Amino acid sequence: MAATSICAATAFKGGFSAAVGGEDYAALARKMPAFVRVSRPVRAQPMMKNVNEGKGIFAPLVVVARNIIGKKTFNQLRGKAIALHSQVITEFCKTIGADSKQRQGLIRLAKKNGEKLGFLA
Repeated sequence: MAATSICAATAFKGGFSAAVGGEDYAALARKMPAFVRVSRPVRAQPMMKNVNEGKGIFAPLVVVARNIIGKKTFNQLRGKAIALHSQVITEFCKTIGADSKQRQGLIRLAKKNGEKLGFLA
């Protein structure tokens, strides 16, 4: 145990300046900036992109409507329409006795058809 403490004590013999090649620590500290600013890495925002964006028979109408009423209002209206359509599909599935797996399949099919027709442009 004594050898370890002697080794640790001799490692710092001569001070910090001996460890950095004889330079004075104060002179070295003056050369260094007071702080180093590190910016955050720039991350691209994840986007759920529609592969059929701009395509489909209704896409031009959807784009014009979005430009007229504004993006925020348009997205709210679209969300309400999607929710209403999902409710209609759910009620239909209850009427015919379809299980939840079939209901989810129909909702996914409706989304794919909406993308192809341009409703999600």
